Amino acid sequence: MRSWTESHLKWVKGLRFEQLAHEATWIDYVGEIDHALDRIARLEKAIDEAVEGAPEKMCAVIAALQALRGVGKMTAVTVVTEVGELSHFDHPNRLMGYSGTVPREHSSGDSIQRGPITKTGNAHLRRVIVEAAWAYQHRPSLYAELRRRQEGLDEQTKAIAMKAQHRLNSRYRKLLARGKSSSLAVMAIARELLGFIWAIGIHVERGHQAARTQKRAA
Repeated sequence: MRSWTESHLKWVKGLRFEQLAHEATWIDYVGEIDHALDRIARLEKAIDEAVEGAPEKMCAVIAALQALRGVGKMTAVTVVTEVGELSHFDHPNRLMGYSGTVPREHSSGDSIQRGPITKTGNAHLRRVIVEAAWAYQHRPSLYAELRRRQEGLDEQTKAIAMKAQHRLNSRYRKLLARGKSSSLAVMAIARELLGFIWAIGIHVERGHQAARTQKRAA
């Protein structure tokens, strides 16, 4: 499924029907589309205003996470809102566990069998990360929108984001080559994507803390 373009929506609104029942149904559907678009616009505006009033460190992390492919503003805001400071997790595996994207393990003697993901963590976080992970089925690319999101960010953040593209796309293709379904491959990518999110968050938070300490000392 593809999102409707403005041209397509304009074409839909220009349709006319001879039968009154069809015309009434069409008017109702178009009205629902306009209502949904207005609601999304209001919510996005409210989120933008909330981000502008957020603490400086939180804003910095939200901006930095958008350097990652598949992680737009809404996803970055969701991650920071659901997780808080990434430094609360002393290792990326703990963040993965919190999201419920780690596989179940069944141990018996020396053997360990891994099953489906636990799904015992934060379901909302898991949902947006899995959605973002689908972007890594495509080959690494610094497309226009991603370049725009990376403007003003430090080189280390951008390097981590590019490393994520190469690593996760390669991982996705290898999993498919091993016969894994695309959904299982994306779940594995989502788990690793959290590791890159953790790395960027830790980098930004530590840099912000160091800058504050230096400012106080001065």
